Amino acid sequence: MKKFIESISNVWKIEELKNRILITLGLLLVYRFGAQVTLPGIDATQLGNLAGQTKEGIGSILDMFTGGAFSQASVFALGIMPYISASIVVQLMGIAIPYLQKLQSDGESGRKKINQITRWLTIGITLVQGPTYIYNLYRTLPSNAFLLGFNSFEFLFSSVVILVTGTIFAMWLGEKITDKGIGNGISLLIMVGILARLPQAFIQEFTTRVTNNNGGPMLLVIEIIIWLLVIICCVLLVMAVRRIPVQYARRTTSGDFEQDMLNGNRQWIPLKLNASGVMPIIFAQAIMFIPAALAGLSKSDASQSIVGAFSNMFGFWYNLVFATLIIVFTFFYTAITVPTNKMSDDLKRSGGFIPGIRPGVETSDYLDKVMSLITFPGSLFLALIAVFPAIIVSVMDVQQSWAMFFGGTSLIIMVGVAIDTMQQINSYLLNKHYDGLMKSGKNRKAVA
Repeated sequence: MKKFIESISNVWKIEELKNRILITLGLLLVYRFGAQVTLPGIDATQLGNLAGQTKEGIGSILDMFTGGAFSQASVFALGIMPYISASIVVQLMGIAIPYLQKLQSDGESGRKKINQITRWLTIGITLVQGPTYIYNLYRTLPSNAFLLGFNSFEFLFSSVVILVTGTIFAMWLGEKITDKGIGNGISLLIMVGILARLPQAFIQEFTTRVTNNNGGPMLLVIEIIIWLLVIICCVLLVMAVRRIPVQYARRTTSGDFEQDMLNGNRQWIPLKLNASGVMPIIFAQAIMFIPAALAGLSKSDASQSIVGAFSNMFGFWYNLVFATLIIVFTFFYTAITVPTNKMSDDLKRSGGFIPGIRPGVETSDYLDKVMSLITFPGSLFLALIAVFPAIIVSVMDVQQSWAMFFGGTSLIIMVGVAIDTMQQINSYLLNKHYDGLMKSGKNRKAVA
C-alpha cells in the first residue's frame, strides 16, 4: 500500500500528467452537471413516471449509459450513444464501401475525414432519436408536466435542437478529453455515466438486505465478494492474450541462412482472447430491441407474448437469445477487425516468420486458425458475463439495479476503460523514469 501511495504521489510530480488529469476531471464534471439540467419547458417535479419507466428492463440500460440523464429528461438525455452508433455504422460500412476503405489506409488524413463523416452521421442519428425521445415523454409524462403546452410545436422544435446540441457538445467533450486529457474521452464519458448509478444501486440493495431484513448483512457481504470475483474475471478476459512467437532474421555478411537464424531476434504477436471487446454485446443488445418493437405493432396474443419475453431482460428466453447473438457477433466482429492477411503480409515484409510456418498464405491461415480457437472460449466467457446479471437475480434475488453491475456491457466497459486509463498513466510515469502505478514509486536514475 505504501508503494502504491508513493506511485500516486509521483503522478502529481509530472506537470503535464497533472494538468491532463485536472482537465479530464474538469470536463467530466461539466458532463455530469449537464446531465442534471432538465429540458426547458418540462416541470422537473413531474418526472416520476419517467423515472419509473427506467427502473427496470431496457429503460434501465438506456438510463445507465446516459448516467441518469434519460430518466431526468436532461439536455444530455441521448448521451453519447448516437456517436457510438455512428462509429459502429462507419466501421461496418468500411468493409463494403471502397471509399471508406481507402480513407482507412490513408493514415492521419484519412482518419480525420472518417471522424468528420462520423460526426455528420451522429447528427443525423440524433435528429431521428430526438423526436422519438420527445414522443416517449408525451406518452409517459402527465400533460401538466409540459409548461409550454402539451404537444406544442415550440416545445418539440426547441427540445430536438437542444438534444442534438447536447449530443454534439458531449461528443466535443469526449474529443477534448482524448486530446488534452487522459484516455479515450468517449469511453470515459460512458464509464462516468455508469458509475454515477452505482452508489444509488448499492444503497437500494443495502436497504433491502439490512434495513428490511431480507437476508441480512452476511448475504450482502457474499454479494460484494461475488461482485469482486466477477470484476477479476472481467480483468482476465480483457487482458488475456495468446502469444504467437515470431522470429526475425538478422542478416550476416556471410549470408549463411542458419547463422541468420541463430542471430535472429524473437518477439511475439499478442492475439487477444477477446479481440472484439464489448462490441458484440452492444450489437446483440441492439438486435434484442427489434423483436419487441415489431411485435408491439400487432395486438395479437402471440405478439404480446413475444413483447413480454423480449422486454424482460432477466427472463430465460431473452438471455438465451442474447447469449447466442453475442457468440455469433464475437466471431463476426473479430473476423472483420483482426486482419490476419495484413498481419501476414507485414510480417513477411519485415523479414519475420512464425517458426515452423511458411511466410505468406500459410502464416495467414495459421493466424486465422489460432484466432478461431481462442475466440470460441472468449465468446463463451463474454456471453456468460453478459447474462450473469440475470443469473444473480434468479439465484440470490438481487435488486435489478444492483445486478446490472454484476456483468453485461456496463462492467466490461468500466474494467476496459479503467485498464486503458491506468496504462496511459503508467506510460507517462515510465517516460519520466518513475515506476508504474502497481510498482515501486522510487525515482529511477536515468542511464547515462
